[in-house]
Amino acid sequence: MRDGFFRAVSTAEFRGLLRSFAPLGLETVPRGAACRRFLAADVVSGEDLPLASRASMDGYAVRAAEVFGAGESNPGYLDLAMDVPIGVIPEAALPPGHCARIVTGAFLPAGADAVVMVEYAEDLGAGAIEIRRPVAPGDNVMLAGEDARRGERALCAGTRLRPQEIGLLAALGVVDVPVGKIPSVALLSTGDELVPAQATPKPGQIRDVNSHALAAMLAEAQAVPTTFPLVPDDLDSIRDALRTAAESHDLTLLSGGSSVGARDFTLEALRSLGADILAHGVAISPGKPTILASLYGKPVIGLPGQVTSAQVVLDVFGLPLLAHLAGDKAAFDRAPRTFPALLSRNVASKQGREDHVRVRLEPRPGELPLAHPVLGKSGLLKTLLMADGLIVIPADLEGLAGQAVVAVRPI
Repeated sequence: MRDGFFRAVSTAEFRGLLRSFAPLGLETVPRGAACRRFLAADVVSGEDLPLASRASMDGYAVRAAEVFGAGESNPGYLDLAMDVPIGVIPEAALPPGHCARIVTGAFLPAGADAVVMVEYAEDLGAGAIEIRRPVAPGDNVMLAGEDARRGERALCAGTRLRPQEIGLLAALGVVDVPVGKIPSVALLSTGDELVPAQATPKPGQIRDVNSHALAAMLAEAQAVPTTFPLVPDDLDSIRDALRTAAESHDLTLLSGGSSVGARDFTLEALRSLGADILAHGVAISPGKPTILASLYGKPVIGLPGQVTSAQVVLDVFGLPLLAHLAGDKAAFDRAPRTFPALLSRNVASKQGREDHVRVRLEPRPGELPLAHPVLGKSGLLKTLLMADGLIVIPADLEGLAGQAVVAVRPI
Protein backbone atom coordinates (compact mmCIF):
# COMPACT_ATOMS: atom_id res chain seq x y z
CA MET A 1 0.00 0.00 0.00
CA ARG A 2 1.42 3.38 -1.05
CA ASP A 3 0.20 6.33 1.01
CA GLY A 4 0.71 10.05 0.95
CA PHE A 5 2.17 11.70 4.03
CA PHE A 6 0.48 11.21 7.32
CA ARG A 7 -0.43 14.49 8.97
CA ALA A 8 2.87 16.30 9.46
CA VAL A 9 3.33 16.47 13.22
CA SER A 10 4.90 19.47 14.90
CA THR A 11 8.48 19.31 16.13
CA ALA A 12 7.16 19.31 19.71
CA GLU A 13 4.90 16.34 18.94
CA PHE A 14 7.78 14.51 17.30
CA ARG A 15 9.98 15.02 20.36
CA GLY A 16 7.14 13.73 22.51
CA LEU A 17 7.08 10.54 20.44
CA LEU A 18 10.84 10.17 20.84
CA ARG A 19 10.45 10.39 24.63
CA SER A 20 8.29 7.25 24.54
CA PHE A 21 11.37 5.08 24.00
CA ALA A 22 12.88 3.93 27.28
CA PRO A 23 16.55 4.56 28.14
CA LEU A 24 18.76 1.54 27.61
CA GLY A 25 19.61 0.87 31.23
CA LEU A 26 22.90 1.03 33.07
CA GLU A 27 26.31 -0.52 33.14
CA THR A 28 29.19 0.00 35.54
CA VAL A 29 32.50 1.32 34.25
CA PRO A 30 35.75 2.38 35.91
CA ARG A 31 35.82 6.03 36.91
CA GLY A 32 38.44 6.80 34.25
CA ALA A 33 36.10 5.57 31.50
CA ALA A 34 33.04 7.49 32.71
CA CYS A 35 33.82 10.94 31.30
CA ARG A 36 31.10 12.26 28.93
CA ARG A 37 28.77 9.43 29.97
CA PHE A 38 25.46 9.99 31.78
CA LEU A 39 25.27 9.02 35.44
CA ALA A 40 22.68 6.27 35.89
CA ALA A 41 22.16 6.56 39.66
CA ASP A 42 22.52 9.21 42.34
CA VAL A 43 25.89 9.40 44.07
CA VAL A 44 25.50 9.84 47.84
CA SER A 45 28.52 11.07 49.74
CA GLY A 46 29.82 8.64 52.35
CA GLU A 47 31.79 11.37 54.12
CA ASP A 48 32.12 15.09 54.56
CA LEU A 49 34.23 16.68 51.85
CA PRO A 50 36.54 18.16 52.95
CA LEU A 51 36.68 15.93 55.98
CA ALA A 52 37.62 18.94 58.12
CA SER A 53 38.07 22.65 57.45
CA ARG A 54 41.19 23.45 55.39
CA ALA A 55 43.09 26.61 54.53
CA SER A 56 42.57 27.95 51.03
CA MET A 57 45.49 30.38 51.36
CA ASP A 58 48.92 30.41 52.96
CA GLY A 59 48.87 32.46 56.16
CA TYR A 60 47.82 32.20 59.79
CA ALA A 61 44.82 30.36 61.22
CA VAL A 62 43.05 32.58 63.76
CA ARG A 63 39.88 33.16 65.68
CA ALA A 64 38.22 35.85 63.58
CA ALA A 65 36.86 37.64 66.66
CA GLU A 66 40.41 38.15 67.96
CA VAL A 67 41.53 40.18 64.91
CA PHE A 68 38.37 42.29 64.61
CA GLY A 69 39.36 45.89 63.78
CA ALA A 70 42.98 45.06 62.89
CA GLY A 71 44.48 47.32 60.22
CA GLU A 72 47.67 48.90 58.92
CA SER A 73 47.53 51.69 61.47
CA ASN A 74 46.11 49.56 64.26
CA PRO A 75 47.51 46.02 63.92
CA GLY A 76 46.58 43.16 66.15
CA TYR A 77 49.09 40.85 67.81
CA LEU A 78 48.85 37.12 68.43
CA ASP A 79 51.24 34.53 69.78
CA LEU A 80 52.32 31.74 67.42
CA ALA A 81 51.04 28.47 68.84
CA MET A 82 52.13 25.99 66.16
CA ASP A 83 53.01 25.30 62.55
CA VAL A 84 50.43 23.08 60.87
CA PRO A 85 51.89 20.56 58.39
CA ILE A 86 49.81 19.57 55.40
CA GLY A 87 48.04 16.21 55.49
CA VAL A 88 47.62 16.03 59.28
CA ILE A 89 44.69 17.13 61.42
CA PRO A 90 46.25 19.00 64.38
CA GLU A 91 45.72 17.24 67.69
CA ALA A 92 45.99 20.40 69.78
CA ALA A 93 43.33 23.09 69.73
CA LEU A 94 44.27 26.72 69.11
CA PRO A 95 44.54 28.51 72.46
CA PRO A 96 42.88 31.92 72.84
CA GLY A 97 45.14 34.79 71.81
CA HIS A 98 47.17 32.55 69.52
CA CYS A 99 47.45 31.77 65.81
CA ALA A 100 48.87 28.88 63.78
CA ARG A 101 51.10 29.19 60.72
CA ILE A 102 49.37 27.24 57.94
CA VAL A 103 49.78 26.43 54.24
CA THR A 104 47.16 26.04 51.54
CA GLY A 105 45.34 22.73 51.94
CA ALA A 106 46.33 22.13 55.56
CA PHE A 107 43.62 21.37 58.14
CA LEU A 108 42.73 24.09 60.64
CA PRO A 109 43.26 23.36 64.33
CA ALA A 110 40.13 23.23 66.48
CA GLY A 111 39.14 26.73 67.58
CA ALA A 112 40.36 28.47 64.42
CA ASP A 113 37.66 29.70 62.05
CA ALA A 114 39.51 31.85 59.50
CA VAL A 115 42.89 32.38 57.85
CA VAL A 116 44.71 35.71 57.55
CA MET A 117 46.65 35.74 54.26
CA VAL A 118 50.41 35.78 54.73
CA GLU A 119 50.77 39.16 52.99
CA TYR A 120 48.66 40.80 55.73
CA ALA A 121 50.70 39.39 58.59
CA GLU A 122 54.30 39.59 59.77
CA ASP A 123 56.42 37.35 61.98
CA LEU A 124 58.09 39.74 64.46
CA GLY A 125 60.19 37.00 66.00
CA ALA A 126 60.08 35.50 69.46
CA GLY A 127 56.70 33.96 68.60
CA ALA A 128 54.90 37.27 68.00
CA ILE A 129 52.75 37.68 64.87
CA GLU A 130 51.44 41.06 63.69
CA ILE A 131 48.04 41.02 61.94
CA ARG A 132 47.24 43.99 59.66
CA ARG A 133 43.82 43.02 58.26
CA PRO A 134 40.65 41.65 59.87
CA VAL A 135 38.88 38.51 58.70
CA ALA A 136 35.37 37.15 59.13
CA PRO A 137 34.59 33.55 60.11
CA GLY A 138 35.13 31.30 57.07
CA ASP A 139 37.46 33.70 55.23
CA ASN A 140 40.13 31.84 53.24
CA VAL A 141 38.84 28.51 54.51
CA MET A 142 37.33 25.48 52.73
CA LEU A 143 34.78 24.49 55.35
CA ALA A 144 34.18 20.89 56.39
CA GLY A 145 31.46 19.44 54.15
CA GLU A 146 31.42 22.48 51.86
CA ASP A 147 31.87 20.31 48.73
CA ALA A 148 29.70 17.44 49.96
CA ARG A 149 28.10 16.40 53.23
CA ARG A 150 27.92 12.84 54.45
CA GLY A 151 24.61 11.22 53.53
CA GLU A 152 23.66 13.93 51.05
CA ARG A 153 23.35 13.54 47.29
CA ALA A 154 26.55 14.73 45.66
CA LEU A 155 25.55 14.04 42.02
CA CYS A 156 22.14 13.39 40.47
CA ALA A 157 21.26 10.59 38.07
CA GLY A 158 21.26 11.91 34.52
CA THR A 159 24.24 14.20 35.06
CA ARG A 160 26.64 14.27 32.12
CA LEU A 161 30.00 13.52 33.64
CA ARG A 162 32.58 16.16 32.77
CA PRO A 163 36.16 16.25 34.09
CA GLN A 164 34.80 18.31 37.02
CA GLU A 165 32.42 15.52 38.07
CA ILE A 166 35.14 12.91 37.59
CA GLY A 167 37.27 14.91 40.04
CA LEU A 168 34.45 14.92 42.59
CA LEU A 169 33.98 11.16 42.20
CA ALA A 170 37.69 10.69 42.85
CA ALA A 171 37.51 12.95 45.92
CA LEU A 172 34.64 10.82 47.25
CA GLY A 173 36.56 7.61 46.63
CA VAL A 174 34.14 6.32 43.99
CA VAL A 175 35.97 3.74 41.87
CA ASP A 176 33.23 2.20 39.72
CA VAL A 177 30.53 4.42 38.23
CA PRO A 178 26.99 3.44 37.11
CA VAL A 179 26.34 5.03 33.71
CA GLY A 180 23.79 4.72 30.94
CA LYS A 181 24.66 2.31 28.16
CA ILE A 182 26.01 3.77 24.91
CA PRO A 183 23.49 3.25 22.09
CA SER A 184 24.46 1.15 19.10
CA VAL A 185 23.23 2.62 15.82
CA ALA A 186 22.67 0.91 12.47
CA LEU A 187 23.16 3.14 9.42
CA LEU A 188 21.41 2.17 6.20
CA SER A 189 21.62 4.11 2.94
CA THR A 190 19.13 3.18 0.23
CA GLY A 191 19.10 3.95 -3.47
CA ASP A 192 19.85 2.20 -6.77
CA GLU A 193 21.92 5.22 -7.76
CA LEU A 194 24.36 4.92 -4.84
CA VAL A 195 27.87 3.51 -5.08
CA PRO A 196 30.52 3.29 -2.33
CA ALA A 197 32.48 6.46 -1.68
CA GLN A 198 35.69 4.90 -3.00
CA ALA A 199 34.08 3.87 -6.32
CA THR A 200 34.02 5.84 -9.57
CA PRO A 201 30.38 6.62 -10.38
CA LYS A 202 29.02 5.71 -13.78
CA PRO A 203 26.47 7.94 -15.52
CA GLY A 204 23.37 8.16 -13.31
CA GLN A 205 25.24 7.10 -10.15
CA ILE A 206 26.45 9.10 -7.15
CA ARG A 207 28.74 8.27 -4.26
CA ASP A 208 27.17 7.48 -0.91
CA VAL A 209 27.64 10.54 1.30
CA ASN A 210 25.08 10.07 4.06
CA SER A 211 26.62 6.94 5.59
CA HIS A 212 29.93 8.71 6.14
CA ALA A 213 28.62 12.10 7.27
CA LEU A 214 26.05 10.58 9.62
CA ALA A 215 28.56 8.09 11.03
CA ALA A 216 30.90 10.99 11.83
CA MET A 217 28.10 12.86 13.60
CA LEU A 218 27.22 9.74 15.60
CA ALA A 219 30.81 9.06 16.61
CA GLU A 220 31.17 12.68 17.70
CA ALA A 221 28.09 12.15 19.89
CA GLN A 222 29.74 9.04 21.43
CA ALA A 223 27.33 6.57 19.86
CA VAL A 224 28.58 3.36 18.26
CA PRO A 225 27.63 3.43 14.55
CA THR A 226 27.65 0.42 12.24
CA THR A 227 27.43 1.18 8.52
CA PHE A 228 25.56 -1.49 6.56
CA PRO A 229 26.14 -2.25 2.87
CA LEU A 230 24.20 -0.05 0.46
CA VAL A 231 20.59 -1.16 0.06
CA PRO A 232 18.93 -1.15 -3.40
CA ASP A 233 15.48 0.33 -3.99
CA ASP A 234 13.37 -2.78 -3.66
CA LEU A 235 10.98 -3.81 -0.95
CA ASP A 236 12.57 -7.15 -0.07
CA SER A 237 16.08 -5.71 0.27
CA ILE A 238 14.94 -2.83 2.46
CA ARG A 239 12.80 -5.13 4.61
CA ASP A 240 15.68 -7.59 5.13
CA ALA A 241 18.12 -4.81 5.98
CA LEU A 242 15.71 -3.22 8.45
CA ARG A 243 15.04 -6.56 10.13
CA THR A 244 18.74 -7.32 10.58
CA ALA A 245 19.56 -3.80 11.74
CA ALA A 246 16.76 -3.50 14.28
CA GLU A 247 17.36 -6.97 15.73
CA SER A 248 20.97 -6.14 16.59
CA HIS A 249 21.01 -2.38 17.28
CA ASP A 250 19.39 0.08 19.66
CA LEU A 251 18.55 2.62 16.95
CA THR A 252 18.24 2.27 13.19
CA LEU A 253 18.73 5.22 10.86
CA LEU A 254 17.74 4.71 7.24
CA SER A 255 18.41 7.49 4.74
CA GLY A 256 16.43 7.67 1.52
CA GLY A 257 13.07 6.17 0.61
CA SER A 258 11.13 8.09 3.25
CA SER A 259 9.03 10.18 0.87
CA VAL A 260 6.06 9.06 -1.24
CA GLY A 261 7.62 8.42 -4.64
CA ALA A 262 7.23 5.27 -6.69
CA ARG A 263 10.49 3.87 -5.33
CA ASP A 264 10.13 4.97 -1.70
CA PHE A 265 9.65 1.65 0.09
CA THR A 266 10.67 2.44 3.69
CA LEU A 267 7.15 2.81 5.03
CA GLU A 268 5.92 -0.34 3.30
CA ALA A 269 8.92 -2.34 4.51
CA LEU A 270 8.36 -1.23 8.09
CA ARG A 271 4.69 -2.14 7.97
CA SER A 272 5.48 -5.58 6.55
CA LEU A 273 7.68 -6.20 9.60
CA GLY A 274 4.89 -5.23 11.99
CA ALA A 275 6.40 -1.89 12.95
CA ASP A 276 4.29 0.74 14.67
CA ILE A 277 4.44 3.85 12.46
CA LEU A 278 4.50 6.76 14.91
CA ALA A 279 4.94 9.61 12.43
CA HIS A 280 5.37 10.15 8.71
CA GLY A 281 6.08 13.80 8.09
CA VAL A 282 7.33 16.53 10.42
CA ALA A 283 6.60 20.24 10.12
CA ILE A 284 10.27 21.12 9.68
CA SER A 285 12.42 22.32 6.82
CA PRO A 286 14.62 20.76 5.71
CA GLY A 287 13.45 17.29 6.66
CA LYS A 288 9.67 17.10 6.22
CA PRO A 289 9.52 13.48 4.87
CA THR A 290 10.91 12.00 8.10
CA ILE A 291 9.56 8.70 9.44
CA LEU A 292 9.53 7.55 13.05
CA ALA A 293 8.63 3.94 13.79
CA SER A 294 8.95 1.42 16.58
CA LEU A 295 10.28 -1.94 15.41
CA TYR A 296 10.80 -4.66 18.03
CA GLY A 297 10.31 -1.89 20.59
CA LYS A 298 13.27 0.05 19.22
CA PRO A 299 13.28 3.38 17.36
CA VAL A 300 13.70 3.53 13.60
CA ILE A 301 14.10 6.93 11.95
CA GLY A 302 13.66 7.19 8.21
CA LEU A 303 15.74 10.18 7.14
CA PRO A 304 15.35 12.08 3.89
CA GLY A 305 17.98 11.11 1.33
CA GLN A 306 19.13 14.68 0.67
CA VAL A 307 22.39 15.29 2.54
CA THR A 308 21.41 18.56 4.21
CA SER A 309 18.00 17.26 5.26
CA ALA A 310 19.47 14.07 6.72
CA GLN A 311 22.08 15.92 8.76
CA VAL A 312 19.65 18.53 10.07
CA VAL A 313 17.12 15.89 11.14
CA LEU A 314 19.83 13.87 12.88
CA ASP A 315 21.07 17.01 14.64
CA VAL A 316 17.62 18.23 15.71
CA PHE A 317 16.00 14.90 16.63
CA GLY A 318 18.46 12.01 16.41
CA LEU A 319 21.20 13.30 18.69
CA PRO A 320 18.80 14.21 21.54
CA LEU A 321 17.26 10.74 21.17
CA LEU A 322 20.70 9.17 21.52
CA ALA A 323 21.36 11.19 24.67
CA HIS A 324 17.95 10.16 26.04
CA LEU A 325 18.67 6.49 25.37
CA ALA A 326 22.05 6.89 27.09
CA GLY A 327 20.46 8.25 30.27
CA ASP A 328 20.24 12.02 29.79
CA LYS A 329 17.06 12.96 31.67
CA ALA A 330 16.98 16.46 30.13
CA ALA A 331 17.79 15.46 26.55
CA PHE A 332 14.59 16.91 25.09
CA ASP A 333 14.25 19.84 27.50
CA ARG A 334 17.71 21.36 27.50
CA ALA A 335 18.03 24.33 25.16
CA PRO A 336 20.88 23.92 22.66
CA ARG A 337 23.92 26.10 23.11
CA THR A 338 23.62 29.20 20.96
CA PHE A 339 25.19 32.62 20.62
CA PRO A 340 23.65 35.88 19.38
CA ALA A 341 24.19 37.36 15.93
CA LEU A 342 22.54 40.00 13.76
CA LEU A 343 20.63 38.72 10.75
CA SER A 344 21.97 40.42 7.63
CA ARG A 345 18.78 40.30 5.54
CA ASN A 346 15.13 39.29 5.55
CA VAL A 347 14.44 35.55 5.49
CA ALA A 348 11.05 34.25 4.41
CA SER A 349 9.47 31.08 5.77
CA LYS A 350 6.15 29.28 5.64
CA GLN A 351 3.93 29.64 8.69
CA GLY A 352 3.17 26.31 10.33
CA ARG A 353 6.63 24.91 9.59
CA GLU A 354 9.76 25.24 11.70
CA ASP A 355 12.62 26.34 9.44
CA HIS A 356 16.26 25.61 10.24
CA VAL A 357 18.23 28.08 8.16
CA ARG A 358 21.95 27.71 7.53
CA VAL A 359 23.98 30.87 8.17
CA ARG A 360 27.53 32.03 7.58
CA LEU A 361 29.00 34.33 10.23
CA GLU A 362 30.90 37.53 9.59
CA PRO A 363 32.85 38.62 12.68
CA ARG A 364 32.69 42.30 13.64
CA PRO A 365 35.06 43.49 16.39
CA GLY A 366 33.11 44.99 19.26
CA GLU A 367 29.73 44.14 17.71
CA LEU A 368 27.52 41.13 17.21
CA PRO A 369 28.62 39.05 14.22
CA LEU A 370 26.49 39.23 11.09
CA ALA A 371 24.59 36.06 10.20
CA HIS A 372 24.30 35.71 6.42
CA PRO A 373 21.68 33.15 5.30
CA VAL A 374 23.13 30.39 3.12
CA LEU A 375 20.29 29.46 0.83
CA GLY A 376 20.32 26.55 -1.56
CA LYS A 377 18.97 23.12 -2.38
CA SER A 378 18.96 20.50 0.37
CA GLY A 379 20.87 18.09 -1.86
CA LEU A 380 23.92 20.35 -2.10
CA LEU A 381 26.90 19.83 0.19
CA LYS A 382 28.10 23.36 -0.49
CA THR A 383 25.48 25.00 1.70
CA LEU A 384 26.60 22.96 4.71
CA LEU A 385 30.27 23.61 4.01
CA MET A 386 29.69 27.36 3.87
CA ALA A 387 27.57 27.43 7.03
CA ASP A 388 28.84 28.10 10.53
CA GLY A 389 25.52 27.41 12.21
CA LEU A 390 21.75 27.19 12.07
CA ILE A 391 19.03 29.60 13.13
CA VAL A 392 15.46 28.53 13.81
CA ILE A 393 12.40 30.34 12.47
CA PRO A 394 9.51 29.16 14.68
CA ALA A 395 6.43 27.70 13.04
CA ASP A 396 4.24 30.61 14.16
CA LEU A 397 6.29 33.21 12.25
CA GLU A 398 6.37 34.09 8.57
CA GLY A 399 10.08 34.74 8.35
CA LEU A 400 12.51 37.03 10.14
CA ALA A 401 13.40 40.63 9.37
CA GLY A 402 16.90 41.79 8.63
CA GLN A 403 18.74 43.25 11.66
CA ALA A 404 16.88 40.90 14.00
CA VAL A 405 19.01 39.39 16.75
CA VAL A 406 19.03 35.63 16.19
CA ALA A 407 20.33 32.66 18.18
CA VAL A 408 22.91 30.71 16.18
CA ARG A 409 23.48 27.03 16.95
CA PRO A 410 26.97 25.97 15.83
CA ILE A 411 27.25 23.05 13.42
